[in-house]
Amino acid sequence: MKEESFDYIILGAGGAGLASAMYGARLGLKTLVLGASHGSELPVGGVITTTNIVENYPGFIKLTGIELAKKIEDHARSYELVTIKEEKAQKIEKRKDCFKVTTNKSAYSTKTILFATGTKWRKLDVPGAKEFENKGLAFCALCDGVLFKNKVVGVVGGSDSAVKDALLLSEYTKRVYIIYRGEQIRPEPINMKRVRSNKKIEIINNTNVVGINGGKFLEKVIFDKPYKGSKELKLDGLFIAIGHIVLSDLAKKLGVKTNKKGEIITDKTALTNVPGIFAAGDVANTPFKQLITGVAEGCIGAHSAYEYITNNKVVAC
Repeated sequence: MKEESFDYIILGAGGAGLASAMYGARLGLKTLVLGASHGSELPVGGVITTTNIVENYPGFIKLTGIELAKKIEDHARSYELVTIKEEKAQKIEKRKDCFKVTTNKSAYSTKTILFATGTKWRKLDVPGAKEFENKGLAFCALCDGVLFKNKVVGVVGGSDSAVKDALLLSEYTKRVYIIYRGEQIRPEPINMKRVRSNKKIEIINNTNVVGINGGKFLEKVIFDKPYKGSKELKLDGLFIAIGHIVLSDLAKKLGVKTNKKGEIITDKTALTNVPGIFAAGDVANTPFKQLITGVAEGCIGAHSAYEYITNNKVVAC
């Protein structure tokens, strides 16, 4: 199998990966982005494409996540040195001065690699969850919310993402329940204010979903404790927003160090413990995860890759 050679390969085509590609090209690096390498269900653009309204990205007062992702993607594609492919990285091998990346379609050699592989949705591990996936049980409110027009749905989770999902779903549905195992949901203050003033949304705290039942489609969920006198709640749909699983397995196989969460450990230059390997975005161990921080880390990673190639005089693979 003939290998095309690159200076910089980015695994993952979310905001961090695409921004890094743009910066890599500006620094003269022949750059390849493998968009399906993260193994998640997300399209090019990453997790921001599942966000309805973005109000915290500098330069844009308000726009949709899909619109913002497309702007970042178009910017990256505007550089001739950037190639974006929908291929899944399956194996990475260390060579003397370079790396070999084998995908489901081809193989490539590269001087440096950035892991921007992100995360995938954490699934609800209860009876019925697998059976009713895509039959009333969903993970993306923006993608599937319109399917539940004038229906009653639930959102499992208490994070800001879960509350944003509930707010979006309230635009379509007649009732939304936020079901959270903890004492108090924990969105950003502005979203807490919005959810409290939304008459369509009801919060059920200190409660776990322990089962999902139905016929051809999801019809009800089972709680671990009574709510208004019953452990059963009739629903037409259930959205899961309980966090994500870090996609760092390929990095681990290379000897890249991770923390207990599986996040890749990096320094402030996005460098890992393996020379020539960098990481950015949700897969990295930075505590504050937002699109703007991931984009910044991706740009730093590109600059660090450029310096690594230059300082170590890596000529060709």
